[in-house]
Amino acid sequence: MKPKTIVVCIKQVPETNEVTIDPQTHNLDRRGLAGIMNPFDKNAVEQALQLADQTPAKVVLLSMGPDDYAESLREGMAMGADAGYLLSDRAFAGADTLATGYVIAQAIKQIGEVDLVLFGRQAVDADTGQVGPIVAEFLHQPQITYAASLRLSGDNEITAERLLEDTKQTLVAQLPAVVTVRSELNTPRYPTPRNIQLSFEKPLTIWHHDDLDLDDSRLGQAGSPTIVTKVYEPKPTKRELTSLTGTPTEAASQLIKALKAHQLI
Repeated sequence: MKPKTIVVCIKQVPETNEVTIDPQTHNLDRRGLAGIMNPFDKNAVEQALQLADQTPAKVVLLSMGPDDYAESLREGMAMGADAGYLLSDRAFAGADTLATGYVIAQAIKQIGEVDLVLFGRQAVDADTGQVGPIVAEFLHQPQITYAASLRLSGDNEITAERLLEDTKQTLVAQLPAVVTVRSELNTPRYPTPRNIQLSFEKPLTIWHHDDLDLDDSRLGQAGSPTIVTKVYEPKPTKRELTSLTGTPTEAASQLIKALKAHQLI
C-alpha cells in the first residue's frame, strides 16, 4: 500500500516579532498581524510533493485557525498541493496543543483513507513540537519525530533517519503513520507565478464545528488542560560597562579582581 493520500498539517504564524500577549486569555494576540506559513511546515509540504511524485499520491493541506489562514493554504497549493482544508470556528479558539491535536485528528478521520500525515518539527511561534505526536496518539498510528530524511522503503512502509541532539536513529514504520520533519530534510520549492494562479482553481474547503464529529468538552479553552499561571514580556536590562586600563598585565589584574568580586572565580 503506497500512500494514496498524504495530509500535511500546516500552521500560519506571525510574520513579525512584535507580538503581544492577551492579559485575559494569556494567549498570543494575533489580531491585525500579517501571517506566513510556518517555515518547518514548508519542508513537510515539499517532502509530501516529492513522495507524491514517486507514488503518485494526492497531497492535501490541513490547518486550524481564523479565515485568513487560507493564505498559507493557498501558498502550499501554489507549491503543488492538490487541495486544502481549513478548520475555522470560534469553538476552537484558545485551544492548547491537546485540544488542537484532537480537532485535527478528527478532521483527518473525516478526510478518510489518509496513509501518511506530515508535520513540521514545531511551530516557530510556540516551539512546543507537541501537536504531531498528539495527533498520532488520537489516530492510534505509529509516529516518527525529527525526521531528517524520509523515503518509501516498501509498499507498506517508510524509513526515516531521525536526527537528535547527539545521535542519529534509523526507524521503519508501517503505514498509515505520522511523521514530523526537520528543516535538514529538503529545500522547499518556490511557487511560480503560474502555479500561484492555478492555486486559486484548487479546492479549499472550510470546515466549521458542525461539519466534524466532535466532543465539545475537548474543544477550545474548556478542553485545554494547560494552565498558564503567569505570562510576561521580558524587559531589557541595562548593564554597566567598566573599561580596563593600563598595560595588558594591569588590565588582566583588574579583570581578575572584578571576577572575584562578583564571585565568578
